Amino acid sequence: MYEVEQKYAVTRNACKLCNPLGASLVLRGIERAMPLLHGSQGCATYIRRYLISHFKEPIDIASSNFSEQSAIFGGSSNLLTSIENVRRQYEPTLIGIATTCLSETIGDDVSAIINQYYAQQKDHHLPVLVHVSTPSYQGTHIDGFHATVKAVVNTLATSGTLNEQVTLLPNMVSPADLRHLKEIMQDFALPVVLLPDYSETLDGPLWKDYQEIPLGGTPIEAIKQSGASRGVIEFGTIPESKSAGTLLKQKFAVPLYRCPLPIGIKATDRFFSILQALSARPIPQKYLAERARLIDAYADAHKHAFGIKALVYGEEDLVASVAAFLSEFGMIPVLCASGSKNHTLEKTVRELIPDYKEKGITCLTGIDFISMTEVAEQIKPDIVIGNSKGFTLANQLNIPLIRIGFPIHDRIGGQRVLHLGYRGAQHLFDNIINTVIEQKQTASPVGYAYM
Repeated sequence: MYEVEQKYAVTRNACKLCNPLGASLVLRGIERAMPLLHGSQGCATYIRRYLISHFKEPIDIASSNFSEQSAIFGGSSNLLTSIENVRRQYEPTLIGIATTCLSETIGDDVSAIINQYYAQQKDHHLPVLVHVSTPSYQGTHIDGFHATVKAVVNTLATSGTLNEQVTLLPNMVSPADLRHLKEIMQDFALPVVLLPDYSETLDGPLWKDYQEIPLGGTPIEAIKQSGASRGVIEFGTIPESKSAGTLLKQKFAVPLYRCPLPIGIKATDRFFSILQALSARPIPQKYLAERARLIDAYADAHKHAFGIKALVYGEEDLVASVAAFLSEFGMIPVLCASGSKNHTLEKTVRELIPDYKEKGITCLTGIDFISMTEVAEQIKPDIVIGNSKGFTLANQLNIPLIRIGFPIHDRIGGQRVLHLGYRGAQHLFDNIINTVIEQKQTASPVGYAYM
């Protein structure tokens, strides 16, 4: 086990992003929804810039635009005005109000302000207003993501006659992953409510005219019916207090099925077994063929993968699932790291990798990239796997960075990286193995063009 001797009181090059960024991402995945940050304009600008850089799509995020006066006397007037401005300009069906550090610190009662807004309006065609508490000093972008999914479900879901749909809570994955999940559900003949679904809103076609709110997203009516779903599938190890799946189970008695992000053979097998149980159908032949090809690829490239040491970082659920995937074909995820402080990473990795201790795996949470680099210099990994924020680390260690997850700022196609299912594992596997081969090939004093 490697320890980090922390001689400082601040985070240096954080391995995380801000809480309301995750909230904004969820809201962009709901049909005709608009995120509204209750706080300063800078928060909205920062988040827009980050999301646009990754998804390469225009993204509007509204702000209540705090001034010095708002910070002293409260921002209720700003919020009431901004809600009405957003309603008139965008005509959304839902406005998600995410609080920032400033509004949380001064103690604005957003629920009371929302009630005040409804009481002042005589128009009966008002958007649904959803409030979620997302101060960045109490979590990371993934905390804001999960909190917003839960807030939306809590506000909209109702009981009713049992329907055929399955509610799928996919965690923070790519638009390519979301499209693949919809394909899988369709092939099992399972009607699905995917929440959120930004597969089209954040990875759409070229527009002739600017669309303030792009087409696509999870329909609000479908979210309302999630309380009567035949089941809810939730990816990841989300604490019950933050889990929309747990909420549906406790509030509406919807059967809850939990599994890790389906990356690799074992995790995808587990996901498909749930779909078999829900649909009473066998696994479609095309996925059995994908699985067989993936196993064949493992065998073909085992000599290149075995014993290669990897540093994996990012959101805890992604890191744990990728670590288990690497272990399937002989790589060793020697360092699994996350800026999150949920502290479930080591427990999850131990559950997914039974020989965790024998492999000498280290898990660190609440870590920044400076400390991560210090540990990596001792462990000496061969490759780094994570988002673009680890470029400096990989460059300093002089080893390749394989980009997955969010954000990917320095490459094209971050929104099209496929991680999930046998198909996603095949894409990742080929990328990882070819990167290892290229590194060896480049480092060879004689070079080689045939293996």
